[in-house]
Amino acid sequence: MSETSLTTGCIADRLGARLVGPADVKIDRIEPINEAQAGSITFVRSASFLGALASSRASAAVVAEGLDPPDREGLAVLFMPDADLAMIELIKMFIPEPGPFQAGIHPSSVIDPTAEVDPGARVGPLCTIGPGATVGAGTVLISHVFIGARASVGSECVLHPQVCVRERCRIGDRSVLHAGAVIGGDGFAYRPAPDGGGLIKVPQVGTVEIGSDVEIGAGSCVDRGTLGPTRIGDGTKIDNLVQIGHNCQIGRRCVICGCCGLSGSVRLGDGVTLAGQVGVVDGTTIGDGATIGSKSGVLGNVPAGATWWGYAAGPVHKQQTNYVALRNLAETMRDLKRRLRLVESQCGAPDTREPTA
Repeated sequence: MSETSLTTGCIADRLGARLVGPADVKIDRIEPINEAQAGSITFVRSASFLGALASSRASAAVVAEGLDPPDREGLAVLFMPDADLAMIELIKMFIPEPGPFQAGIHPSSVIDPTAEVDPGARVGPLCTIGPGATVGAGTVLISHVFIGARASVGSECVLHPQVCVRERCRIGDRSVLHAGAVIGGDGFAYRPAPDGGGLIKVPQVGTVEIGSDVEIGAGSCVDRGTLGPTRIGDGTKIDNLVQIGHNCQIGRRCVICGCCGLSGSVRLGDGVTLAGQVGVVDGTTIGDGATIGSKSGVLGNVPAGATWWGYAAGPVHKQQTNYVALRNLAETMRDLKRRLRLVESQCGAPDTREPTA
């Protein structure tokens, strides 16, 4: 239960919502529609949730304009153009972010004498900051964070436990790295040994440059370039367990969902969306604003603004047609055989079918 308690009328005023129903109901928490109890507020983004709202015990609901919620006695309905955006504001009202963190360095952390940590930063327990590294004002290293030699972390960033920022890598301002993210690990680059006896590792001496307002999910890895930098543009959001290969160039405001894998030297334009489990072959370019559907394998360049899906990925309307045809292939073949036998019987052609027992 939240420490905050607001009436439905107050919530409507703060959101700028159109309120239908009682304005004096006290709300003290946000809950999912199927788990909501009296005193809670929930939300409905689409018509598919209206049935659940009818049986929900929630006292109030934020509902997208244009939907027709059930007429339930005592239910306060707050209509908003976008229920999802309204829910973000509700969360800020009832569940404020933790902090503010107290600036300072925990005594268990190890800071090299040549590192520069802004006095307004917070370095939590058991962190390590290497020679020549810098940490900006308002940045929080929660615990067990490693910052390598000459690496740079900007202002007002949050690095969660077990984040590793390797040597010479740079993080922009207001970026968030979730637990276990690794920035600047070696790229995966090997060449066959001349004698055929194994593989020779190609040294990875480049860096990683991450822009401002970037978020990188738990367990994700951004490899350093072989020579030059791997780059992540401003405002890009990367989900959990994503692999960004060496020398990739990711544009601004991209969305890369969980379990995607980008091989080396992939280029994404601005505003690209990769749905879950997309794989992109090395050297591929995906243009500005393109969207790749889930579990696709991208083996060639994708034009700007295109929507591709499938393996190998192609324009979505063609791939959907191919998928439907494949699902119906067995029935199509049976129908063709029936038609062929009918034609053969009408033409007097011999029946070449195997005899049945």
